[in-house]
Amino acid sequence: QVQLVESGGGLVQAGGSLRLSCEASGRTFGWYAMGWFRQAAGKEREFVIGMSRSGENTDAVDSVKGRFTISRDNAKNTVYLQMNSLKPEDTAVYYCAAQYGVVITTSPKNIDYWGKGTLVTVSS
Repeated sequence: QVQLVESGGGLVQAGGSLRLSCEASGRTFGWYAMGWFRQAAGKEREFVIGMSRSGENTDAVDSVKGRFTISRDNAKNTVYLQMNSLKPEDTAVYYCAAQYGVVITTSPKNIDYWGKGTLVTVSS
């Protein structure tokens, strides 16, 4: 069992930055690929960015490439999402996700564990 707790959300102006953190419980953090999904009001949950369990490989949707960066610290059981040049369309609840295996899927259906989410609001 893995529990994920996100932090770092909030209100920011367009063009600003935020860093989200996700701390995982348990000793098996290194067995999981990690990622971030988001869900805007009235929309489905979508993949944003992910990192392999080794940390060597990342994947991101085109809309955040060059602006968002994912990193992980296996010693601290924590994954981070650095978001720069934020846009109003980035407004959503952001969910930390863990999937057992080497890489993370882009489909929410295959995620093994979810955090409860943290709200990011970008004002124009």
